[in-house]
Amino acid sequence: MPTLMIQGATSDAGKSVLATGLCRWLKRQGFSVAPFKPQNMALNSAVTVDGGEIGRAQAVQAQAAGVEPISDMNPVLLKPNSETGSQVIIQGRALTEMEALTYHAYKPTAMKAVLDSYQRLAKAFPYIIVEGAGSPAEINLREGDIANMGFAEAVDCPVILVADIEKGGVFAHLAGTLMVLAPSEQNRIKGFVINRFRGNPTILEPGLKWLADFTGKPVYGVLPYLLGFHLEAEDAVDSRQAPKNEPFRVVVPITPRVSNHTDFDPLRLHPQVEVTFVRPGLKCPPADLIILAGSKSVRADLTFLLNNGWDQILKRHLRYGGKILGLCGGYQMLGQVVRDPLGLESQPGETKGLGFLDLETILEPEKTLLNVKAQLLLDEKPIVEGYEIHAGVTTGPALERPLLARLSGTTDGAISPDNQVAGCYLHGIFENTQGSQALLKWAGLAEPQALDYWALREEGINLLADTLEKHLDMAAIFQALNGQTP
Repeated sequence: MPTLMIQGATSDAGKSVLATGLCRWLKRQGFSVAPFKPQNMALNSAVTVDGGEIGRAQAVQAQAAGVEPISDMNPVLLKPNSETGSQVIIQGRALTEMEALTYHAYKPTAMKAVLDSYQRLAKAFPYIIVEGAGSPAEINLREGDIANMGFAEAVDCPVILVADIEKGGVFAHLAGTLMVLAPSEQNRIKGFVINRFRGNPTILEPGLKWLADFTGKPVYGVLPYLLGFHLEAEDAVDSRQAPKNEPFRVVVPITPRVSNHTDFDPLRLHPQVEVTFVRPGLKCPPADLIILAGSKSVRADLTFLLNNGWDQILKRHLRYGGKILGLCGGYQMLGQVVRDPLGLESQPGETKGLGFLDLETILEPEKTLLNVKAQLLLDEKPIVEGYEIHAGVTTGPALERPLLARLSGTTDGAISPDNQVAGCYLHGIFENTQGSQALLKWAGLAEPQALDYWALREEGINLLADTLEKHLDMAAIFQALNGQTP
């Protein structure tokens, strides 16, 4: 089955970027293609059409391919909840919590799920673009590997190795990665791509010639650094944004286990909004709206906020007329208490909430995974779409003033009687043009402009495909994929 895997000389080398661009390029050529990532470690996830959970990068790649995201596109998703452990999600469903050593022993079982998902995709799509994880040169992770060369060897697929020149030492990254691989793995790498180059690429020509001569493998091309380019971050918080005159000020505290912070991308890119991510140890600047984000470990992140004085910061913010919005885990934190009687996130127990909404949450084993359409119960009452990923059940009098009415007939979220605090479980709410405008107006922005986030994301994906076509030897890459020419 024509399959091409993109591996990186380092983390954040450009694997997601290249895989996304290739999906869109193949779609433009008229081919049916699916993205695939055997194993992903990320706290940014999406809900698939079959009701599973996958990394958001694969959901964006599915958009690039022009197909709906399904669970088989990312059969193993690890969501870290401590320095040494993660929630393990297999084929879209949360299985259990595992420490790193326990998961290492579990990898042979995980590999069966990976190959099972791959085979199903291979029956449905004639082309598959695979994204690796981290780097294949991580010697300590080679045994039982399912994320990089272990998978490539198992399905006998070719590999392109990409490196980020901004990190420095790009030729050492590529040549060194190749040198630590087994001979069969070295043979599997068909060529290299260099990513994020600034300046005139002719200055690289001596190095490119040396790399090709030293390794015997071609450099398919050098991708430039793209200014103003947007593609959702797989895991790291992306704080880039253009300067704005007299912006509406949004503040988001960054907690140790913050999740789905891609919720704030539409706000970062909004022409009237400035988003400030307040990291540990930094002071909270003046704000019009403070948003509490989702969390993989709600009680631990709630404790972090309390220990860092955010309860007092939020009270002062409200006294000065500011607004507060909680999303998913942040919504749970706004209540009176978060209970975890089964110890699903840590030790069994409960943590006192921030107390801004009269509700409480109990964490339960069954995770809610829903794609949702709802009416936002603000002035214009727009219809919004998004997704829910949470393990908590929330109850209390505050729910009698809901923020959302799902079209399925149920409600979600709450608005405080004084209209200053609101929260809900819906991720992606700011991706809706009218929903975003309504929320910003509620928060105090008099005349919010419209931002079509879907079109903006399409613009970024198309820019990627255009850039690949301009700067890479696409015929050679296509030949590496299946031995033919377009």
